Amino acid sequence: MKKIAVFASGFGSNFQAIIEAVKQQTLNAEIALLVSDNPSSKAVERANAAGIDAFTFCAKEYAGKAAYEQAVLAELRKRQVEYIVLAGYMRIIGPTLLEAYPMHIITDAFHYGVKVFGITIHFVDEGVDTGKIINQFAFHAEPGDTLETVETKIHQLEHKYFPMVINDVLVNG
Repeated sequence: MKKIAVFASGFGSNFQAIIEAVKQQTLNAEIALLVSDNPSSKAVERANAAGIDAFTFCAKEYAGKAAYEQAVLAELRKRQVEYIVLAGYMRIIGPTLLEAYPMHIITDAFHYGVKVFGITIHFVDEGVDTGKIINQFAFHAEPGDTLETVETKIHQLEHKYFPMVINDVLVNG
């Protein structure tokens, strides 16, 4: 059974769904740790109620992102965590964690068998990927597509639509 750590910053409803899936054995994993940048979050309460270790931190108490990510990494290694799951974690993952736990979103989706890929262009707000969606563009994977062709198609969408959406925002507000 794979050991996972769940990263959450707020209410923790997705974290709770993961806990329930593990309990119901529809998710074959062990939640070894909750990581939260919000010690008073509901996610931490949920971890405590479920008997799951929680590592919490306040980013401003560290010298920078690398410093708090080193502390997180030490906790992950102590528990032999194999995968991290972002479930409402409101921080951008930095190089320290990405080096230890590389995230290959397109690659993973392709190998999982995702049939629809695309891009979402949104306004930036105080969260991570939480801003109002401006537009989305997608394509269906075709038989014979490889990881490389899917990546190329995603980049083609970005290259075509980013300038168009920016122009639309500038012209139409």
